[in-house]
Amino acid sequence: MTQAFTAAVVQAASLPTDSMGAAAKAAGLIADASAKGAKIIVFPEAFLGGYPKGASFGTPVGMRKPQGREDFRAYHEAAIDLNGPEVAAIAEATAATGAFVVMGVIERDGATVYCTALFFDGEKGLIAKHRKLMPTGAERLIWGFGDGSTMPVIDTPLGRIGAVICWENYMPMLRMAMYDQGVTLYCAPTADDRDGWASTMRHVALEGRCFVLSACQHITRGAYPADYDCALGDDPETVLMRGGSMIVDPLGNVLAGPDYAGETILYAKIDPAEVIRGKYDFDVAGHYARPDIFQLKVDVAPKRPVARIGGDA
Repeated sequence: MTQAFTAAVVQAASLPTDSMGAAAKAAGLIADASAKGAKIIVFPEAFLGGYPKGASFGTPVGMRKPQGREDFRAYHEAAIDLNGPEVAAIAEATAATGAFVVMGVIERDGATVYCTALFFDGEKGLIAKHRKLMPTGAERLIWGFGDGSTMPVIDTPLGRIGAVICWENYMPMLRMAMYDQGVTLYCAPTADDRDGWASTMRHVALEGRCFVLSACQHITRGAYPADYDCALGDDPETVLMRGGSMIVDPLGNVLAGPDYAGETILYAKIDPAEVIRGKYDFDVAGHYARPDIFQLKVDVAPKRPVARIGGDA
């Protein structure tokens, strides 16, 4: 059985139009958290590439405004490539500290961008990713949809680590797919700073009998350019996301947070034995399941728009 260790969730502001600058900031935060003993460090949704809070991308129903097209071009430019310098900077930071890092990014793949969680192992660098399956509301205008091929739960010396992004956590079947893979460190990068989010995280922890590590940005309007199209106004002091990051144990007890005060790193001691203690009376994908009545089928095949066949051997 793995010994107890320290986990951290980072509540900090991204640099929405400067992904390399955000990566450098993240590297510093990884070093800070690791110096305080953190073995796993979770960052918010879209920390690299930026979460466009309040933006409309010029899209009333039935039309697209030219400025919205330019806004998307700029957003696409700020997104990251998985073989780019931002990923290299995070991999370098994890290598220097030995920490396992879950990082929310906006991933560029051709002309499409995805809301993605990247998994970094201290020894191996970038080892996996999860693309958000279902962008929420207006997010569907700007983000592509993930498929079942990027829903990993990774076996590590700390436990089995997976990530579910923001309102994916309201998808019961996705949660069940994670529980079935034996997730013990359930990471929830998010942009949801509402009071009710804390209740959701406690429910997930109780339902999955897992530790839940949720990270949200604390960011103001001043972090965005002056000409940023923001429905919440242009006062640089306006808080666009107020945090609420937290860590919860497998019986739903809050170990750290939720914090709404500003940028911070929250820490908690993780005892892996608590997972099995919790599952004594409730294992949703084990002895508490009723497969004779309910079954979930999960298609994990990649879905490509073009399948090329034939050609030269």
